[in-house]
Amino acid sequence: MDNKGFEYAYKTLFPFWDKISDEDKAAVCENTVSVSYEKGTTIHDGNECIGMIFVRSGCLRVYIMSDDGKDITLYRLHPGEMCMLAASCVLQSITFDVFIDAEEDSECYVINGCALAQVNDNNPDVKIFMLEMAVSRFSDVMWVMQQILFMSMDKRLAIFLYEESARINSDTINLTHEQIARYIGSAREVVSRMLKYFSNEGIVEVSRKGVKIIDKNRLKKLAF
Repeated sequence: MDNKGFEYAYKTLFPFWDKISDEDKAAVCENTVSVSYEKGTTIHDGNECIGMIFVRSGCLRVYIMSDDGKDITLYRLHPGEMCMLAASCVLQSITFDVFIDAEEDSECYVINGCALAQVNDNNPDVKIFMLEMAVSRFSDVMWVMQQILFMSMDKRLAIFLYEESARINSDTINLTHEQIARYIGSAREVVSRMLKYFSNEGIVEVSRKGVKIIDKNRLKKLAF
């Protein structure tokens, strides 16, 4: 895509776009690349500042990992969403490593971190936008931590299934037990046992294709 294509996209995406100089607009567009990621690709491993990622299609998973290889999903990025946690050179307060994988074949725009940092330093409106976006994502992270630390497993699983069903607008969730476990910060065996319990209670139906919600009202009561 040429710079005009990026500029058209950013004009609708960034509320600060009309407030920055033409030079800064050109710097952002010239330092943007359109990237295709295959499912399973590790996009960011915490070792460098790659910049801001904007998802055009597909799905990315943002997570943290312990020294022994256990990971916790912080949030997922769907079309139209952005991530700043891979841009530590823009937000110096990001002092922990995050990892980003492509959960599906994905098309993204990636704005170079160093170029974005310069534009950020030159424009208060950009800085405010970046901070607000980071705060919003940290709210997502705190919600995940609250669930892991303070909620029972059945409630966490019910919340995930209910919200995922609403997101995809379907009662059938085509995810493996392993994937669900990664999303809610648990072990596959624990998720399998809890899904079996939900199945025995007539709340869901479990198959090789995934999980089908049978009784959404009972699932909602468990979740909320």
